Amino acid sequence: MAGKAGDRVVLDSERVGMPAREGEIVETVQRGDATRYRIRWSDGRETTVSSSAGSLRIVPGSSRKSR
Repeated sequence: MAGKAGDRVVLDSERVGMPAREGEIVETVQRGDATRYRIRWSDGRETTVSSSAGSLRIVPGSSRKSR
């Protein structure tokens, strides 16, 4: 499943016993066949992530209404 801006993500920890990180996709970057995501994490930091098999779960975001 491809993610888009506004979708929530969960990045599983590489260490046993450590919690997963949660954040929101801010931007999707396509380069050839590779997709990278700029993610704003729950602690406010932002990073760019390339998803590898099974490491990044994408939870579709809900539609937001503009006021």
